[in-house]
Amino acid sequence: MPAKTKKRSAAAALAMLFATLTLATSGCQGGDGAPPTDNRGPSSGKSVPGSHVLAVKIDNVGPARPQTGLDKADIVYAEQVEAGLSRILALYSSQVPPVVGPVRSARESDLELLRQFDRPTLAFSGAQSKLLPVIAAAPVYALPPGKEPDAYFRSQDRAAPHNLFLRPERTRRDIPGVNAATYAGFTFGPAPAGGKPTATYSVRYPAARFSFTWSAERRQWLVGMDGAPSRTPAGQQLGAATVVVQYVTVRPSQFHDRGGNTTPYTETVGSGTALVLRNSKAYKAEWKRGTAASGTAFTTPDGTSMPFAPGQIWIVYAAH
Repeated sequence: MPAKTKKRSAAAALAMLFATLTLATSGCQGGDGAPPTDNRGPSSGKSVPGSHVLAVKIDNVGPARPQTGLDKADIVYAEQVEAGLSRILALYSSQVPPVVGPVRSARESDLELLRQFDRPTLAFSGAQSKLLPVIAAAPVYALPPGKEPDAYFRSQDRAAPHNLFLRPERTRRDIPGVNAATYAGFTFGPAPAGGKPTATYSVRYPAARFSFTWSAERRQWLVGMDGAPSRTPAGQQLGAATVVVQYVTVRPSQFHDRGGNTTPYTETVGSGTALVLRNSKAYKAEWKRGTAASGTAFTTPDGTSMPFAPGQIWIVYAAH
């Protein structure tokens, strides 16, 4: 065997071993009510393999709950949509559950948000006709049901349109086994000095609300939506290691839903303030993203990097 072929074979074997070990260690989950046993996160110094993050647009109204697979996401984004309601964009890269959903339609601002994740796959149920060419031209791998129908199915336990689910293993997209936060340049490490002791924090949209309550037992911020605990289908309450309330400009876009409601556009390029919840404290922070292709940098008020706690991150966009 030529030397170059041997090197490629050895590299492939090492990559397969790394992926196997990652899946073996990252898929563990504690018992009911217990925190995940895998609570690690990447450091900013790790290299990122040339592969895809999977982003799934997830429904977030009452009939869509409980959602499936949210507890396995690396990052969960919450954003405002039409009529003051909310929707979720969940990113998967270090581990991927067998089912995610319910899947709903994409929005224009998703495309700007996802530019920082190096051409990710975007799974969504569809979009209004005028937005489809914009999605097709964006640097994402668009994955509606029509492109890979075997990856989607309709559940019989709830009514349409809240019953479309994705089977990620059928998308034929490589998953690198690296936390998606690495792509955006987020850093992980010990909590900074200071911070205000905080037991609970809420973010309100015109017709939706997110709440986060610190659990010393689980060492996570337990998630609530619209006044009720947010749970997995098995009944465990969702929990985040770090919650970021990122204050942004939310303006009208050029698009509307079928009811004639204007679609909000959440601007994620620029700069502003943020509030970071971790380890039972709230920290004032600032964010900056110079271009759509750049990651988002979160810093303390004195300009040093704001480290996140290892584990799942929730980023809630709030209008400033």
